[in-house]
Amino acid sequence: MSRRGEPGLQRWLAGREGDWARLPHAIEAFERRRDHTAGEALAVIELYRSLGRDLSIARRALPASRITQALEDHYARLHSIIYRKPHRWRERLLGLFREEVPATMRELAAPLACVTLLFVLSAAAGGWLVMRHPELIALFASEQMINGVQQGNLWTEGLLNVVPSSILSIGILTNNIVVSLMAFCSGILFGLGTFYIIALNGLMLGGVFAFVHQHSMAGKLLEFVMAHGPVELSVICIAGAAGVMLGESLIRPGLSSRRESFQAATAKAGRVLFACALLLVGCGIIEGYVSPNPAFSMTSRVVVGLGYWVVMVGLLSGRLAGRQPVRAR
Repeated sequence: MSRRGEPGLQRWLAGREGDWARLPHAIEAFERRRDHTAGEALAVIELYRSLGRDLSIARRALPASRITQALEDHYARLHSIIYRKPHRWRERLLGLFREEVPATMRELAAPLACVTLLFVLSAAAGGWLVMRHPELIALFASEQMINGVQQGNLWTEGLLNVVPSSILSIGILTNNIVVSLMAFCSGILFGLGTFYIIALNGLMLGGVFAFVHQHSMAGKLLEFVMAHGPVELSVICIAGAAGVMLGESLIRPGLSSRRESFQAATAKAGRVLFACALLLVGCGIIEGYVSPNPAFSMTSRVVVGLGYWVVMVGLLSGRLAGRQPVRAR
């Protein structure tokens, strides 16, 4: 730029310096909020245009200067603010439970049937093994638990006297989530890991019930698990079905690469696992406050257990989010 233009440049810089000093604070305010009014949105657009004009002049008059670099940074931030996607978390969450989760559950129908059948058969096998060979209960239960049952004391009795319900709920919730995640994540071993986790949990459940039945306490154990068991076992099977989907994406990627197929399966399964995590929160609360409390009768436990299972079906089918059932023509 010629020297005759320097005084004009200095005046321009002096006139714009105050506006530029306020830019960082204004941009930070716009970045923090997403629910802008129409007036605020127009103000951002006008600021974006004004800054674009200033940046154009600065690039010609002051190339590679600190001022130009700072204006470029501000311009890029404003650009990202204007063109970012709307943050409608309520609509996004509603769409997740109304459309995406039910769609993934339909894809999981066949794997879920296989996993459920495996769990049932494993539970039957565990029960048969312990009934025929009672000493095998040592494979499924701790020595302390075995000794307690042999003395006529079920390990679920008196839990509220030992651990407060809030602490008990957190511990149970953590355990349930860990088991579900293991059933899902082990699917990366081409589904074999998931089959192992599901079969092991089925064997344990059947073996433990057979053992307490031998000591005439199966009714007490059933009374304990009735309120939370239907949803808890269902969620574990659903997580296992998601793990099978994960393994199948690696075995049979189709027209996509294994990486693309695995990423797509992970994204789909993640939606269902999020819903399952919410359901496990409810299971933890029920298992911490209702299941060990002798004040609840068997009838009330059945009502809670089946009622919560119906809620689970409604959530995973999209009915709770307002999804209308598909009618055959």
